[in-house]
Amino acid sequence: MADEIRAEMVANVWKVVASAGDTVDEGDTLVILESMKMEIPVLAEGAGTLKQIAVNEGDVVQEGDLIAVIE
Repeated sequence: MADEIRAEMVANVWKVVASAGDTVDEGDTLVILESMKMEIPVLAEGAGTLKQIAVNEGDVVQEGDLIAVIE
């Protein structure tokens, strides 16, 4: 079963740290968002293989937007 990681707020995608195909552990940083001059890491919620990164650096995400999928 795949875990979908979604944005919790409106933010800019400052840095994409992980790539599709990477093996990740719970708590690994996938993407770093920037909002109101604060950096907010988006963490893997479980271990698995990163199937998809749905954002690119410079994108603006809205609350609920898909960021990544982990299988």
